Amino acid sequence: MNLQQYFPVFLFIVIAIVIGFALLFVGYLLGHKSPYSAKNSPYECGFDSFGDSHMQFDIRYYLVAILFILFDLEIAFLFPWAIAQDALGLKGFISMLIFIFILVIGFIYEWKKGAIEWE
Repeated sequence: MNLQQYFPVFLFIVIAIVIGFALLFVGYLLGHKSPYSAKNSPYECGFDSFGDSHMQFDIRYYLVAILFILFDLEIAFLFPWAIAQDALGLKGFISMLIFIFILVIGFIYEWKKGAIEWE
């Protein structure tokens, strides 16, 4: 393996980082700075915030979010399989059917437990 082939990629990354930091620095130097109390206050939907900012969220919020991420990532595995379906043949097709079957069983289990419903 020749590392000289990767030099353009490395150069592109370095240039992108330098440009990014340069733009942040220029924005910081030339940016208009006029802080006042209303500008520095926390903004929430057009009105003053109420209650404690450290209030606890219901655990169902996190459960639904984690389940969404879990099923969303599992579905993302279908795209590479769909592209390479011809090259994988029957063995790849059967293994993907098993994967989808396990995914559907997990989804039905979560549905029956009521974890996806929001009250």
